Amino acid sequence: MAITSIDIDPDELRRAKELTGASSNREAVDLALRTLIAVRHQPTAVERIISRRFEPDQLDAPTVAPDAGPHAS
Repeated sequence: MAITSIDIDPDELRRAKELTGASSNREAVDLALRTLIAVRHQPTAVERIISRRFEPDQLDAPTVAPDAGPHAS
């Protein structure tokens, strides 16, 4: 992994750590970068979902609640 030295506003970094629960500066910056990348990819993902053609059996498939899986207690 590359080591990069950057100037970051200490108040913004503190706030980012508070909002994310990050325990280190590195964790906060890493989360910020991953979040930015994910947000920029969202429009593409939404367009793929919108343009997808579903088969009738997919449209009529039952909905399963997240807690109703095989490992639910």
